[in-house]
Amino acid sequence: MPPTSSPPATIGTPHTPQATRVLLLGSGELGREVIISLQRLGCEVIAADRYEHAPGHAVAHHARTLTMSDPAALKALIEAERPTLVVPEIEAIATPVLQELEAAGRVRVVPTARAARLTMDREGIRRLAAETLGLPTSPYRFCDSLAELQAAIDGGIGYPCIVKPVMSSSGKGQSKLDGPADVQPAWDHAMAGGRVSHGRVIVEGFIDFDYEITLLTVRARDAQGGVQAHFCEPIGHVQVKGDYVESWQPHAMQPLALQRAQAIARSITDDLGRGLDGQPDGLGLYGVELFVKGDSVWFSEVSPRPHDTGMVTMATQWQSEFELHARAILGLPVDTTLATPGASAVIYGGVDAPGLVYEGVAEALAEPGTDIRLFGKPEAFVKRRMGVALARDADVQAAREKAQRAAGRVRPRKP
Repeated sequence: MPPTSSPPATIGTPHTPQATRVLLLGSGELGREVIISLQRLGCEVIAADRYEHAPGHAVAHHARTLTMSDPAALKALIEAERPTLVVPEIEAIATPVLQELEAAGRVRVVPTARAARLTMDREGIRRLAAETLGLPTSPYRFCDSLAELQAAIDGGIGYPCIVKPVMSSSGKGQSKLDGPADVQPAWDHAMAGGRVSHGRVIVEGFIDFDYEITLLTVRARDAQGGVQAHFCEPIGHVQVKGDYVESWQPHAMQPLALQRAQAIARSITDDLGRGLDGQPDGLGLYGVELFVKGDSVWFSEVSPRPHDTGMVTMATQWQSEFELHARAILGLPVDTTLATPGASAVIYGGVDAPGLVYEGVAEALAEPGTDIRLFGKPEAFVKRRMGVALARDADVQAAREKAQRAAGRVRPRKP
C-alpha cells in the first residue's frame, strides 16, 4: 500500500494487478458521478451501498451490498478488495475501522479517516469549528433527552431555533421550532430521521442571515507537490426542512464576505486534511456550508465529499465537482473555472412505488440550455430525490426559472 498521505504515483489498467482500485462507500447519485469521473481517468471502481441496484452500482466495475455501519462487515470488505483508495461518500460508516486500517498503513482514506469520523456526526465537526478553530457559528447545545432539549432552549438558545440529529444527512430529522409546542414533535422527528441510532441532537440558535451558500473547496497537489486550496464560485441554494431543492452558481457576494467565507473554508479543510503525520495532505473536494449577512459569515457544516447543491456544477463549470474530486484524490491538477452561470432543480418521486416510469423528459429537454439527470433509483418515495434538472443561461435568475420549468415537466408515475 502507498503511504496514507500520498496519492497513487501511477494509474494502472482496470482488471490487472496494476489497477488503481477505488472503493466508494456509498453509491447514490453523487457517488455515481464520482465513479464515472474516476473511470474516465482509468480507475477500477468498487461501488458499495446498503441496498442493491443503488445508482452507482449500475456504472461501477464491481457492486457490493452491505451495512457499512457494521464494523465487521466493513473491515471484511476492505480486506477482501484491497483498494488503493477508500472514498467515503456517506456518513453512516463505521469510521473507527477506517482509522484502524489507516493507522496500520493498510489503506488510504480520502481525505483522511479522521475527517470521515469528525464529519459523520454534527457534534464532532461543530466542536472542531467553534471550540478548536474559533470559527463563527450559531449558538448551540447538544442534548440527550427531550428534557435536556427543553432546558437548552429555555436556558439561552431561545426561539426560533433549529433541531437536528447529530447523525443524519440531506436534512433528515431537521426541524425549525417557533415555540414550545414544537419541541416534542421536533424531538420525535429527529429520533426518526437520524442515520444511526444515537438519541442525541444539536439545537442551534437561529441566525438572521441574508442567504446561505455552499463554497466548494478543493485541496489538490500543485506542480511542486504541495497542497493548495482552490475555491469554486459560491453556490446559492434553497433548502426546505434542511433538504436541498434548488441551487445556482454563481451567487453574488460582497468582496469582504467572500474573503471571509474562503478563510473559514480554508481553515476547516486545512484541519480536516491533516494526515497521520500532522501534515495537511488530505486531498479532495469539500462542501462547506455558510450563512451570510452583509459582510458577516458563519460556518454551518462541511462534507469531505461532493455536495448535493454542487450538482449544478455539471452545467456550470469546466470540471464538475465530481471531476474535481476524482482529479484531486488521484493527485492530478484541477481547474475550478466557471464556464457559464446555471442552476439546478430537484425532481422528486412524487409517489411511493418501485420501478417508476418518467414522462415528459423530451418536453423538459426541448428548451435550449437544459439537461436532465435521472438517477435510476429502484424505489421512489414522495420526497425522494429521483433526478435533477440542470440549466445554463447568461443570467442566473433566468437559469433558475429554466431549471424549475424543466424539473416540473418531468412526471414520474407508477408503471
